[in-house]
Amino acid sequence: AALVSVESIGHTFQLESDQISAAPEAPQVDDVITAYMADDFVDTPVYQREKIMSGQRVTGPALIIEPTGTNVIEPGWEAEMTPIGNLVVRRVVALQRQDAIGTDCDPVMLEVFNNLFMSIAEQMGYTLQNTALSVNVKERLDFSCALFDETGGLVANAPHVPVHLGSMSESIRTVIRRNPDMTSGDVFMLNAPFNGGTHLPDVTVITPVFDEASGQAIFYVASRGHHADIGGKTPGSAPPDSRVIEEEGVVIDNFKLVERGILREAETRALLASGTYPCRNIDENLADLAAQIAANETGVREVKKMITQFGLDVVQSYMMHVQDNAAESVRRVISALKGGQYDYELDNGEFIRVAVRVDRENQTAEIDFTGTAEKNPFNYNAPLAVCHAVVLYVFRALVGAQIPLNEGCFRPLKIIAPEGSMINAQYPSAVIAGNTEVSQLMCNALICALGAMAGSQGTMNNYVWGNSRLQNYETICGGTGAGPDFDGCSAVQTHMTNTRSTDPEVLEFRFPVRLEELSIRKGSGGKGAHNGGDGITRRMRFLEQMTVTTLCSHRRVPPVGLNGGASGEVGREWIERTDGTRVAHAGNDQNEVYPGDVFVMQTPSGGAMGKRPD
Repeated sequence: AALVSVESIGHTFQLESDQISAAPEAPQVDDVITAYMADDFVDTPVYQREKIMSGQRVTGPALIIEPTGTNVIEPGWEAEMTPIGNLVVRRVVALQRQDAIGTDCDPVMLEVFNNLFMSIAEQMGYTLQNTALSVNVKERLDFSCALFDETGGLVANAPHVPVHLGSMSESIRTVIRRNPDMTSGDVFMLNAPFNGGTHLPDVTVITPVFDEASGQAIFYVASRGHHADIGGKTPGSAPPDSRVIEEEGVVIDNFKLVERGILREAETRALLASGTYPCRNIDENLADLAAQIAANETGVREVKKMITQFGLDVVQSYMMHVQDNAAESVRRVISALKGGQYDYELDNGEFIRVAVRVDRENQTAEIDFTGTAEKNPFNYNAPLAVCHAVVLYVFRALVGAQIPLNEGCFRPLKIIAPEGSMINAQYPSAVIAGNTEVSQLMCNALICALGAMAGSQGTMNNYVWGNSRLQNYETICGGTGAGPDFDGCSAVQTHMTNTRSTDPEVLEFRFPVRLEELSIRKGSGGKGAHNGGDGITRRMRFLEQMTVTTLCSHRRVPPVGLNGGASGEVGREWIERTDGTRVAHAGNDQNEVYPGDVFVMQTPSGGAMGKRPD
């Protein structure tokens, strides 16, 4: 495929020659005052901006006064007035450092790098959002971007989707392990749940960053996006009755997407069209993959810019310092925890069992899921990477301080997840609900065991619909649990997801549907000393025949209250046919809808904390 370079030049301002007149060499000084600059009190000229002419320059120290503000020109800087009236300030004396930034941890620079690493991931996210095609990525923001060290350890992320971020490291390590000969310009992708993936629609694109001097991969950037369809038995790749992974779509395991800068389009199309249940909209898959490649390229560029500014040794040192700081932050949290255990009941009657044992002396904690239900015969199975993501999210949330979610958070933690259980699924287990539902249920179980807050809606309310022509995937908001000193929130995405609701205008423009209602189920949250958040009611009318699939939890068992607080309300859904009949639709179910039919979903609310005062 040919590479095309496109350059765009915006509108430029051009002055006629008679608009440019010679100006005096220096502007008029209106006053001289004493001001504190560069660690000293200095005599400082004061200028009126309106008197500075085109081409004139003011050298610091100086103050330039205008009606709406004051421009401070420090020593070593100068300001120049342009022909169109802009004041351009530039450094004219190189910054002299008394001490170079070293590799030892400096508290100020630690905060700088905390935010610098996170900003790289955020810029990747903006690129992905702006260049993606699918509604799911572009509008709902169902994606995550992050930066990893040379071993695949998570360094920093943008505030995207927690279940993505905590599980991506194993994907990076799979690529490192299987590609010892990777080179600059290579890009890889995978979605295999048993090699760091979550479920098949979440496709991870990974790009190594190479050191030009040594030719070694020194960092990795990655973007994980939920593709609206990756194949499978039902449109949208979320069959409610899948029993093996291949029924959920195309499995991608360590595929080279770009080789030495050239997109392997033919090979990628062949892969997406393979298997018993191939992708339904390959052009859209490729468009979103191209957006992920672009996002990663943004990350590569920003990492290299950072290395140029600070030096490789400093950047690598602060990557370790950031992880060390995260580990210490989690240790401080552990020292204040009491531990606990909880048996969390699922709608199918099974349990997620967790015990948290705290060693305050050594500031470590053991998170033990022994006793959790065995492998689910259908798709309520979570890969081990999802289990790790849940634990990472909960302990990072307990920290409270603004630190990056990263690998360091794991150091004081030991996770016991019995192999073959529903939270440590093995091939060929079906896992589509493991990423969304089991992760949320595990999160509630762990938070309840710690007594941090009552049960939230405990589901992503997966709402998937489509046909052979188009597909869409949504997660629907609900209520959060209350805490020891706060009420729950209403109508929000909770815990392991962090996506938006699609704007009604976009939804109705892109798909043959009409959104008739999106309202809060007022009063549905559990009642107590602190009330749980309310769920929502959502009514959507279909204008074309579609297959609707849902994967939802807390349709039988309500989200639990704690310490005497009442539980929240369960969720429910149904179909209203055009002839007035009402068709029941279970939490995990599949039905056909026809033009004019309305699908109604009511989402669960949060549990309360503490007994309600009389």
